[in-house]
Amino acid sequence: MALDMTGPGTASGGLSALTRRSAKGGAHARSGGRRGPIADLYLSQLIPALLVVLIGIVTILSASLSIPEANFVSHLAGVAIGLAAAIFVWRYDCRSLSNMTTALFILACVLMVLPRVPGLGYEVNGMMGWVKLGPLRFQPSEPSKIVTIFLMASACAQYNGKIDTFRDYAKLCGTLLVPLLLILSLDLGTGLVIFFIGAAIIICSGAPRTWVLGTVALIVAVAAFVVIESQIEGIPHILKDYQLKRLIVFVDPDIDPTGDGYNLRQAMIAVGSGGLLGKGFGNASQALSGFVPEAQTDFVFSLFAEQFGFVGSIVLLGLYACMILSTVLLAIKLESTYSRLLLVGCVAMWTFQVLENVGMCLGIMPITGIPLPFVSYGSSSMVVQLVAVGIVQSVWRHRPKAA
Repeated sequence: MALDMTGPGTASGGLSALTRRSAKGGAHARSGGRRGPIADLYLSQLIPALLVVLIGIVTILSASLSIPEANFVSHLAGVAIGLAAAIFVWRYDCRSLSNMTTALFILACVLMVLPRVPGLGYEVNGMMGWVKLGPLRFQPSEPSKIVTIFLMASACAQYNGKIDTFRDYAKLCGTLLVPLLLILSLDLGTGLVIFFIGAAIIICSGAPRTWVLGTVALIVAVAAFVVIESQIEGIPHILKDYQLKRLIVFVDPDIDPTGDGYNLRQAMIAVGSGGLLGKGFGNASQALSGFVPEAQTDFVFSLFAEQFGFVGSIVLLGLYACMILSTVLLAIKLESTYSRLLLVGCVAMWTFQVLENVGMCLGIMPITGIPLPFVSYGSSSMVVQLVAVGIVQSVWRHRPKAA
């Protein structure tokens, strides 16, 4: 009886199948192991970020029903531009900027002084921090946050996780100090964000603890001097009058409940009136009736909390926590110092802005006018926050595959 040795169940058929699978595996390895565009997306960070953007769209839609300044179409345009910018950054390998410290330093300084250029800068609500180029209006202080992240990551990455000499530490602090002083003279809130970004990156670059603690003590001493000096009559004050009043109201909210403490008190009332489940979409009687000033920007968390209550607020803060924690976990896995420090900068920016904006609506942080990421109305802020998402996605896309 003759046996057929060519069927699929024979040894030769099995070897042929194995050879075909090996050839496919080799081609897959040569192509970089990519399984499609989804593999290039860090979904653990991207999904919560996009959900917060969606929450922001719903919140600004409710604000546009009663607040003329909350232009819903303009907000959607900011989201669209931000998403386009994020996609561009995602596809771009941000590591190519790792050796451009000098150029980034110059760019940061230029952005800080643009509002002071005659014919470009103009005031909005008494603050000289805007630039107008034809129909385009934007706040240079917002993109300066991203530039600062790249600048400090580039400057600190060269030390490979350990700063050995105090001279190098002082050099890094000086690199941050110059653009910081330029922005503090225009916008205290943005200056605090930039300081927090730069400080976090320097600390995570391997700065010795004693030097960091000494710097913190010096900053506290300088801050105390500035506050005291700004209360002495007859001499030029470093803090502007409204900035000093915000600090005084933070220390004692009841000192002037109908004057300087009005905004804080009304924001807290709006948050509390939301209760457990909130009053529902468009039913924020406190925030949408004009009692809470700037409800679509500075105090947008009060607007959100009044409509969606404690449960909605926990969901929003939970999404922020997921977005930030996933970025931290990615940074821990990376071997590239520069990429890791980029993520540190993004985490520092989001963490500080969320804590400050939510905190000032609850009365546990001073009022500084810092927007809530992805939620507050304003195209400049929205674009910058989405670009930061693009940075995280770019780091993931161009990471070594072992990360």
